[in-house]
Amino acid sequence: MFINNNNIKLLATTLLLILMAGCTLNSGRYSQRHDSAPKRLPSQISLEDAIPAYEDFSRGGNAPYQVFGRHYTPMTSAKDFQQEGDASWYGQKFHGHLTSNGEIYDMYAMTAAHKTLPLPSFVRVTNMANNKEVIVRVNDRGPFHGGRIIDLSYAAAMKLDMLKTGTARVKLDAIHVEPDGTILIAGEPQLPPLQPVSNMPQSWFVQVAALSDGQRAEQLAKGLENLYQLPSHIPQDNGIFRLRLGPLNDETHARQVSEQLKRNGYEKAYPLLAPH
Repeated sequence: MFINNNNIKLLATTLLLILMAGCTLNSGRYSQRHDSAPKRLPSQISLEDAIPAYEDFSRGGNAPYQVFGRHYTPMTSAKDFQQEGDASWYGQKFHGHLTSNGEIYDMYAMTAAHKTLPLPSFVRVTNMANNKEVIVRVNDRGPFHGGRIIDLSYAAAMKLDMLKTGTARVKLDAIHVEPDGTILIAGEPQLPPLQPVSNMPQSWFVQVAALSDGQRAEQLAKGLENLYQLPSHIPQDNGIFRLRLGPLNDETHARQVSEQLKRNGYEKAYPLLAPH
């Protein structure tokens, strides 16, 4: 067969592409060998806490697994979970890649990785050196080195003021939300026991959300007041602000407003009888 220069060049180019593809396949899942902070921050990085809410556990990420020869069995509940230990953070290397429960890791969101907490879970993290706090949503597995108990997103680490040190001694308190919206922090109910009806007047409300940011709750309340032409009520307990619309006429009215809110995207809204 006659081989001219063009055929030789074509063959050489093909071999080069094959070699480059092989290098790419062998380079691993991540483009970076070592993790790092972002080279450039977005113009505005939100440092608002994750908002605890009731969520079903993910289909992925909650089965027993093995890493570096060690077996881990995720918890089936974190209702009364507390833990103290060292925290680290992860950033640019993992940004945009899948987390253990199939979501996309965003280093600018308030998320975290833990070896055994159910996915997803909500945790209050306290930096024991400066008492700064952040609420994160756990959607990933790790960390698996250095005896650390939690890997925080870049944004969460920034809020705890631990970027310079890289690690920090922290306390973890699980925030558990029941389907009816009741919140427990490390097993402690955040709603005080209801007094007998005869001793404390009660009315019907619709609870829209339970937020850890009072200013955000106020802003959302103003918008809902205008939209639904109803007063708002925001009782606060242990740092959790419960945004409610009401008082309402009766249970029927409360259920009507609740259904309307759900149709408009507030899927966690529900009617309740509460003191005011």
